[in-house]
Amino acid sequence: MTQPRHPLNPATVLLATTALMATPAVAADPDATAEFVTRVHQAIRSKVDSANQRELKVLRGNDGWMFFVPELRTLSVGPFWGRHAQRVSRANNKRYADPLEPIVDFHSQLKAAGIRLLVVPVPAKCCIYPEQLDRKFTPRSSDTKTTGPPPRLDIHQQTFHEMLKRRGVEVVDLLPSFLAQRNDRRGPLYCKTDTHWSGRGAALAAATILANLDDPAWLKKLPRLNSASLTTPVSITGDLARMLNPDKPTPETLPLTFLGKPNNRRRPVPTPISRNSPVLVTGDSHTLVFHDPTLHAAGAGLPDHIAAGLGIPVDLVGVRGSGATATRISLLRRRDNLKGKKLVIWCFSIREYTESFSGWRKVPVIRSR
Repeated sequence: MTQPRHPLNPATVLLATTALMATPAVAADPDATAEFVTRVHQAIRSKVDSANQRELKVLRGNDGWMFFVPELRTLSVGPFWGRHAQRVSRANNKRYADPLEPIVDFHSQLKAAGIRLLVVPVPAKCCIYPEQLDRKFTPRSSDTKTTGPPPRLDIHQQTFHEMLKRRGVEVVDLLPSFLAQRNDRRGPLYCKTDTHWSGRGAALAAATILANLDDPAWLKKLPRLNSASLTTPVSITGDLARMLNPDKPTPETLPLTFLGKPNNRRRPVPTPISRNSPVLVTGDSHTLVFHDPTLHAAGAGLPDHIAAGLGIPVDLVGVRGSGATATRISLLRRRDNLKGKKLVIWCFSIREYTESFSGWRKVPVIRSR
């Protein structure tokens, strides 16, 4: 093991810093931009209604892209908290429709235990590549008076995240860096045929998260791992492709960056998950894709990039399906009050806000003795 001079992997932090400093879209006419976003929302709502009538879960886009209907729905329903929650939530029990207080409660529990929480909502694929869903979603200069990436479509999620921040919750906004890097020459940030981000998206998400850490003192005291990386193309069969055509799903090939212990120019040996790590990555299947070998690959997912960037192993509690309540129940079942943890990274798709059937419950993860 080696001890690098900087507590965070400099190359990893540079990736996110460069993205965050990239020139965003500049609107000369905010009213025109708002009107454009409203039109896109209305069009998405129409597509969702039509898909639901035909009992479709997947919509074909352009150039081989596929989109998950529940994710599109969460963009189209408007505000999803407070008095709006029960109207728009898919939760089976409407008592658990509103995500606001359960998220704030989890933050409060961790803060009282001296643990920092970063909430990392994963933007919808359509927010980064709207033109791949519908060519009409490409803003013309006469629509928005913009240059650069398309305007943000996640206006209600933005409002919700600002509410969380006012309650003290740290929210890592991935969307600016994703929009800045959406045309990355190394490949798109989302899989075309899968509900998840691509390997490039996972890497950029990790870099953006690490750029928000501000050199924590506890990390500087830890011995560091020497991590290697290898980027290679991998063929996958995405879940959307399987839903759309179970008999003959369309595969896709994308680059994955594998990380871990150096292995003589072959794929690095993945860093094992450590229950004793001070860093916990938790959430839905975005924490598992390319990490769990049953989700396309091992050693190239979000936990692997976080571990390589920090130079230490991480702990992981990821669940397939909803990351809203199930992950916190899993933490409760550990019965250890997250002893030894300094940082929790809670990562989940924004569709969780409205599409989780189990909803949002308060869970006493940290129990008083």
